[in-house]
Amino acid sequence: MEENEELNEEGLESQDSLVKVTGMYKDWFLDYASYVILERAVPAIEDGFKPVQRRIMHALKELDDGRYNKVANVVGHTMQYHPHGDASIADAMVQIGQKDLLIDTQGNWGNILTGDGAAASRYIEARLSKFALEVIYSPKITEWQLSYDGRKKEPVHLPVKFPLLLAQGAEGIAVGLSTKILPHNFNELIDASIKHLKGQRFTLYPDFPTGGIIDVTNYNEGLRGGKVRVRAKISALDKNTLVITEIPYGTNTSSLIDSILKANDKGKIKIKKIEDNTAAEVEILVHLPNGISPDKTIDALYAFTACESSISPLGCIIEDNKPLFIGVKEMLERSTENTVELLKSELEIQLGELEEQWHFASLERIFIENRIYRDIEEEETWEGVIAAIDKGLKPFTKNLKREVTEEDIVRLTEIRIKRISKFDLEKAQQLIDSLDERIAQTKHHLEHLVEYAIDYFKELKKKYGNGRERQSEIKVFDDIEATKVVIRNTKLYVNREEGFIGTSLKRDEYVTDCSDIDDIIVFTQKGEMMVTKVDSKVFVGKNIIHVAVFKKKDKRTTYNMIYKDGKGGASYIKRFNVTSITRDKIYPLSGDKASAEVLYFSANPNGEAEVITVLLRQSGSIKKLKWDLDFADVLIKGRASKGNLVTKYSVKRIELKEKGVSTLKPRKIWFDEVVSRLNVDGRGELLGDFRGDDLLLVIDQKGTVRTIAPDLSTHFNEDMIVLEKWNPKKPISVVHYEGEKERYYLKRFLVENPNKEELVISEHPKSFMELATTDWRPVIEVEFVKPRGKDPKPNLEVDVEDFISVKGIKAIGNQLTAEKVKNINLLEPLVFEEPEEPKAEDMEVVDEENVDTDETDTETKKDGSDQTSLF
Repeated sequence: MEENEELNEEGLESQDSLVKVTGMYKDWFLDYASYVILERAVPAIEDGFKPVQRRIMHALKELDDGRYNKVANVVGHTMQYHPHGDASIADAMVQIGQKDLLIDTQGNWGNILTGDGAAASRYIEARLSKFALEVIYSPKITEWQLSYDGRKKEPVHLPVKFPLLLAQGAEGIAVGLSTKILPHNFNELIDASIKHLKGQRFTLYPDFPTGGIIDVTNYNEGLRGGKVRVRAKISALDKNTLVITEIPYGTNTSSLIDSILKANDKGKIKIKKIEDNTAAEVEILVHLPNGISPDKTIDALYAFTACESSISPLGCIIEDNKPLFIGVKEMLERSTENTVELLKSELEIQLGELEEQWHFASLERIFIENRIYRDIEEEETWEGVIAAIDKGLKPFTKNLKREVTEEDIVRLTEIRIKRISKFDLEKAQQLIDSLDERIAQTKHHLEHLVEYAIDYFKELKKKYGNGRERQSEIKVFDDIEATKVVIRNTKLYVNREEGFIGTSLKRDEYVTDCSDIDDIIVFTQKGEMMVTKVDSKVFVGKNIIHVAVFKKKDKRTTYNMIYKDGKGGASYIKRFNVTSITRDKIYPLSGDKASAEVLYFSANPNGEAEVITVLLRQSGSIKKLKWDLDFADVLIKGRASKGNLVTKYSVKRIELKEKGVSTLKPRKIWFDEVVSRLNVDGRGELLGDFRGDDLLLVIDQKGTVRTIAPDLSTHFNEDMIVLEKWNPKKPISVVHYEGEKERYYLKRFLVENPNKEELVISEHPKSFMELATTDWRPVIEVEFVKPRGKDPKPNLEVDVEDFISVKGIKAIGNQLTAEKVKNINLLEPLVFEEPEEPKAEDMEVVDEENVDTDETDTETKKDGSDQTSLF
């Protein structure tokens, strides 16, 4: 029994030890989390470095002798301060080197554009850049601490006099938090610091080393919840080739090409092949099959590949050993204020050193000029020597800036006889005067510290700002609807009788090509409508009368319908649009009666209104059994409206008599310069009212003229100089420089081949377009170069209509002048009454949103039908 009791006591003791371990685990985890946050992942606001980066820079400074050092040697030196492996140090050093700011690299350091890694650390070399040597180090104002093993001293923070954290950016994942500070432009950061010091407002936006186009509308100063949209820079090289010249930040050419190939394999886009010609600059050629629109493919690349990405910044830094979430504006303000304090500390130290130099130089002059050294010849003790010199100096110390100490006297006794014998009083005075000037200048800087800091930043920009212009172009992006740009990669089939639609019904009736993200709209004989997602096989309702790809917010597609309101009921006619719906919901279009039936139906993509013939069954005393109806007489209303009464009698059949023409208004199209895209939402400059066959005229600086359909997905080049609705009868006037003949020519022409791009200047390398105008009667002014020693020739004013008649598009035109030309200006055109375009007979379109579910705008009868009867 006693042995059992002893065993139980030992078991209790073991249980107690387990409880203690649990408590230790809690402390250990908190310690670990704090260590990762403070010592690994998150940068400090004081210098913008993580600990490993700070130790690398400190090691580079210790090794610095102006020559390159093997990175492996730097890594080994850094391990004296960093308690981790060499791989993490080497990776961190490569990342700093690739940012091309602090480290001057030599060898293969990898490529951020292609994603290629750096060579092994034993093969590459590094040294500090001139910028780093000037901005990062100042040992006299650096606070030091012991390294992890107590053998070395390392800086607590480096005295960085520049917003380095914002210039380089930072990213790290710790325990329970993370940080993602995006890089910003070098020169813009300096300008912002100067503005802050002047008390002016400033804004900061990211700038990525990979370039690209960025939308910073929701940047939110880099705080949590912000977002930056980044796009590759894509342009059309020709009608079958796209070229990508800049890529989004966070991607590389390999991952970008992989995403394009995956989208092609999934059928989202259609390409022939890709060529990667990237070297120092990005060049990815995307070859398209014949018949594929380059503009739509560009939008599809943004919608379905890594050519567009979204970056979510999160500004988290370490301050006083605590994580702090702040925006980039506050980061820059703190960095700038810290720079001012560091400059102040340097000036105060410099002032103290200068005053010490002045003090000793003055003492030395007094000591030698007044031959005080002779007073110690008879002294036998050290104390006597000190006292004799002190006594000899006293008559001359009134103008000194501080009292003479024993240390000063000791320094005087250390002056060599050789220096005393060769002492030059004039040079000594010059030294003191120069020290006086430097002291006065330093005091002035301290008194005007803000102005001094501004000059410091300006000098940095002057010395290191060249070649650091903004890489990323800031634009406002237009939203791309995936359904409008996706390639139709599958086929849609329908079984009308059984009521199935889908992509797997290959034995049934083919409807159209579609994509796997499309919505499909379906109408049935019962007068019901439903919109559903494309799938392999979906039941939507028996006796399908119409099925098509559904376009959301489409106000141009108009549905014309005649239906019978239940068994023995009256027949009604209606026209409606379907702009918005709830997916997979059944919408009744012919009333609530189960026996309702559609007698006639048509879908019209441009609001066409046909003429039909209604034939009635012979019944009783009906005299008129046949008559025509024109859908143009019926207003377009909401889909829930009952419509107009056609007849109360039984309809035998309805026949199409005449195909309809569009009854919709011409579409107004605007050009938004902010996003360089067309739109129908009223943003930007109105280009005009466009009917189905109207075209746009586009002229660019390269001398190309083309007419294109007003497709909202069209991309326009930045060098476009004319964009307007094309009038085939309106002449185009162009002044161009003929490179071969070295003369300016003026030509007028009409576009002869619509939908074709033509070059209207010669292909000579020196030829260029000076100006182009589509005014009916333009006037230009020619300014001439002033001859040496002569009066300038008066300006020449040219009435273009009188100067040259309209000729062929390939004609060179008439020579404008043989004199040397300084400028050619376009003046106000002469008066011309432009013929008015015939106005289309528009019809009033009532949007679905403005129509009640059970009512229309007209007065209704008790049975719900419109008061107007068509029979």
